[in-house]
Amino acid sequence: MIKVTVGEDQPERCNQAFTMAATAVASGVDVSLWLAGEASWFALPGRAAKFEPLPHAAPLSDLLDGVLAGGRVTLCGQCAARRELTEDDLIDGVRIAGAPSFVEEVTADDAQALVY
Repeated sequence: MIKVTVGEDQPERCNQAFTMAATAVASGVDVSLWLAGEASWFALPGRAAKFEPLPHAAPLSDLLDGVLAGGRVTLCGQCAARRELTEDDLIDGVRIAGAPSFVEEVTADDAQALVY
């Protein structure tokens, strides 16, 4: 599980989280990427493409596409509500879930969590 809480406010940390998630998916790891805080905006169509590319880093939109192709992407329920986002606003494949789902995933056998 990878939880990213930063966005354009901390681009290097944000890009690192998406890089780790996409790399894990490409390696065959079961990945759950949770978007929270400022990263919530990347659940919207086109927002990852607007992220300013970092030198020597893959574009955020490509990384997100990679995670969506082989993993799960979840938008924090409270974060979605604070931003007035609903399932209808989101990229296909992104779901909204709350703390009970997060706790269930992070405490599952063999789960490992990284938070950015």
